[in-house]
This record gives sequence, structure tokens and C-alpha cells, in this order.
Amino acid sequence: KVEKIRIKITSLGLTESRITADETIQQLFVECRLNSFLAEETPLSLPKPTGGQRIHYNYSTVINVDKEDNHAEREYLKSILLKPDLPADSLKFTVVSDPPEDEQDLECEDIGFAYVSLKEIFQKQRDIIEQDIDVFDSQDANTVIGKLTVTVEALNALRSVHEECKND
Repeated sequence: KVEKIRIKITSLGLTESRITADETIQQLFVECRLNSFLAEETPLSLPKPTGGQRIHYNYSTVINVDKEDNHAEREYLKSILLKPDLPADSLKFTVVSDPPEDEQDLECEDIGFAYVSLKEIFQKQRDIIEQDIDVFDSQDANTVIGKLTVTVEALNALRSVHEECKND
């Protein structure tokens, strides 16, 4: 039984915003986080895309959620399915500005957030395949600054966890 969540970060496009206008923001990478215990990031930061263009990361990662070795991840997935009011039921994607090498005094800065609800994948019984999700401005959660194309294959793992919940 395949007990994995597969995540792919395909590409990123930006709409006109303070991000595209900001010349200190030049290179971007994307971090993907599952709750508090797992964070992965694209190994490359790529030059900020200009009007209408997209930058392509084509980065894939796998989160193992088998019972034997990944108990914490599995318990977290259980809590998503069993506690309907759990706020942190999403994979969180963060678009991060990577300072240029000659500006090492600048910090990496989170510029936008995007979310994929694992609970929703389970409720709809449908994985997310190459889907555009909104990236919201880190300084204003109501403003969309771009689109991130992602794949999140979690349904089989969630089904397996759900079966286990029924048997517990």
C-alpha cells in the first residue's frame, strides 16, 4: 500500500502588484510546509517572472506517512479527518524572496502564501493535479499576487488513514 503524499511545484506566475514593482525582490523559491514538522523547499531560486511570464520549478517531493516510520505525520492526518474544526488542515506553500548574493545583509522574505486543503481532497475524493492555486500577499491576505501550479496527490494516503480511524 502506497502511503505517501506526493507534491509537485510546477510553476509560478505573478500578477502586477507590489511584488512585481519591488526591485529588491529578484529571486524566488517556494517552500512547502505540512503543519509544524515538515518543510521542503525548491532547491533553486529562480529570477522573478515579469508580466505574464511563468518561472518553472518542476520540483517534486514525497512525504511518507506510513505507520511504522512516520507516526507523527500519520497522527496529524488522522486529526485532520477526525477534527473538523482543525484550522491547520492545509499544505502551506510560501513564496520566498531570496536576496541576491551581493546583498547578503538582506534576509529571505516571505512574500506570498498559497494553500491546499487536505481535508478538501478527502471530502471531494479528488487529488489536485497541475492546478493553479492563488498566491496571497503576505502583507495583505485579501490580495492575490499570483498563481502557483501544483500537484498534491494525497487521496490514497488519506483513505488509508481514514480506514485506520474506522478500525481504531
